[in-house]
Amino acid sequence: MNKKSIIKFKDIASQITGFSTPVFGISWNPPKTEKAIAKSLVNFLEDKRVLYNPTELEIPHHCIDSVIEIRDFLTEKADNLDKKSELLANIKTMRSACRKFLDSNPTLHRGLGFSHNSYDSQVFYSALGEMRGTFGICLSQIVISFGVDIEKDLAAILPTSYKD
Repeated sequence: MNKKSIIKFKDIASQITGFSTPVFGISWNPPKTEKAIAKSLVNFLEDKRVLYNPTELEIPHHCIDSVIEIRDFLTEKADNLDKKSELLANIKTMRSACRKFLDSNPTLHRGLGFSHNSYDSQVFYSALGEMRGTFGICLSQIVISFGVDIEKDLAAILPTSYKD
């Protein structure tokens, strides 16, 4: 067996934090790199008002630019994670929500006009709400799994049961 493919028991045991029976159970500490990525992700998203600002304050083309920036950041973070990582699954879900939001607003993405009383505004606000909901669910899983603190503004999009 190749020495590089061997994982030492000490390395595994250092991540185990609990053990239970009769059915069997185990808990673990996530790898430090994953926790660092989770913390970096939450820190980055805390500054993205598109995720939590009141919708009446949103300027569509600024939102679209911000969502593109978020999608690019998520892609960069995904490159540093194991394919079986729970964090990667959440990142991919959020990235998919970004794409869906952008695909829902093609006329706005091309810089065409926007009226708050138009059909485009209804599509925009609906897609924005859906994206925020998806991010809220994913972020709740991330902050719980990795023990990451989250600012109050961004916490506003977490499902209600996670806020208190």
